[in-house]
Amino acid sequence: MPNSKVEGSTYSLASFISNIPLNDIPSEILHESKRTLINVLAISLSGTQEIPSKALINWASTQNASPRATAIGGLRTSPSIAALLNGYLAHIQDFDDTHLPTILHPSAPVWPAVLALAELNRTNGKETLAAFALGAEVECRVAMSVYPWHYDHGWHITGTAGVFGAAAGGGRVLGLAPEVMNHCLAMAGTHASGLREALGSHAKAMHPARSAAIGLESAELALSGMTGPEDILGGRRGFWAIHSHEGHSESQLLDGFGQRWEMKNNGLKPFANGIVAHPLQDAIIQVRNTYGITSEQVESLTFRVNPLVVELMGRASPRTGFDGKFSYRHCVAVGLIDGAGGAFQFTDERVMDAEVIRLRSLISETIDPEVKEDSTHLTVKLKDGKAIELFIEHAIGTPENPMTDQDLEIKFMSLATEVMPKTQAQQLLDAAWSLDSAHNLESLMNLVSL
Repeated sequence: MPNSKVEGSTYSLASFISNIPLNDIPSEILHESKRTLINVLAISLSGTQEIPSKALINWASTQNASPRATAIGGLRTSPSIAALLNGYLAHIQDFDDTHLPTILHPSAPVWPAVLALAELNRTNGKETLAAFALGAEVECRVAMSVYPWHYDHGWHITGTAGVFGAAAGGGRVLGLAPEVMNHCLAMAGTHASGLREALGSHAKAMHPARSAAIGLESAELALSGMTGPEDILGGRRGFWAIHSHEGHSESQLLDGFGQRWEMKNNGLKPFANGIVAHPLQDAIIQVRNTYGITSEQVESLTFRVNPLVVELMGRASPRTGFDGKFSYRHCVAVGLIDGAGGAFQFTDERVMDAEVIRLRSLISETIDPEVKEDSTHLTVKLKDGKAIELFIEHAIGTPENPMTDQDLEIKFMSLATEVMPKTQAQQLLDAAWSLDSAHNLESLMNLVSL
């Protein structure tokens, strides 16, 4: 299709992804991309031990796919299946990064598509980081163009917007020209899916998994000559019209693209659960550590919270570990008892623990729309009559209070050494930090095998 005849929002996006020079991507954005990769590697390694992950890995191993790409854990399989597996592993524990303005998880759909294609095509490390940065920017912009209408209607935005990011990142690795990139985004966008009803189940992580695989396949098919609709976003029956019929914002998609980077609004998680509960967990763990209180001393715990805490995390009586990730009461209870919010705190056994259940019953909230999503006010009433109050302005792990590189390294080593020797984990961490100087991904991907 001649360039002069192509128009629309999708083509504007495609043209930018294809044409922006590598050197125009700020070094701070490439560094943040590197941080997201380190985070993804850590949580994916830990995620290999989850029961549904083992089921998916076992399924993949029976497909007899051509071994051309590496899944975290070491399975050699097709690029598409590797992207699927890695997308699942990156999200199964809900320990992955979150774009605060939209509650999108940027890395889980995009990094798996980029890694598989970059490994296959022996792309150098800096170009790989750039491909991720652009893919993440695309999915965040798509998410912002439909948030909150789309999300409020019940779509899981990580699946629906994520497919565009995976396609953009994969297409950048393959060097797609703007017209071809437009078709890549079009083919991916027609598969945009994922329902919030799946939250708290094994199925939720399939949203970024499928997005990663579809994005990768769309890039390869577009390169092979397959075409899609001209404007999958803005067309009469396109993404905006069907997935967000109550409203959308084209300016959020395109304005300031390349000057204002949404990666700056992304946060790495210190806790393995829904991010809107993180201020509450931060608060209770600070109180626990500062005052040395135990669950036996507590008469009540009351939080003043943003409405999304109850909307997304209001499950009062979770029955499984995955349920617990969407129960702010459970997150707070184990935060006080254990001083943590990792994988151990979200097992079926921990959710059904008698003391955890008792403490959950003492926790309540007051909804206040004026409270920001990364803030909370906590009042702890003790049985001896004393009261403790704490205000969290910005929870740890949010853009205004980010995890430092040192915090990230601690998280990485803690999770990676669950499944691999410390020496190998350190080598993998070093390879990720130095990715921008790597000629290809061979060394990095060799180190993810268990």
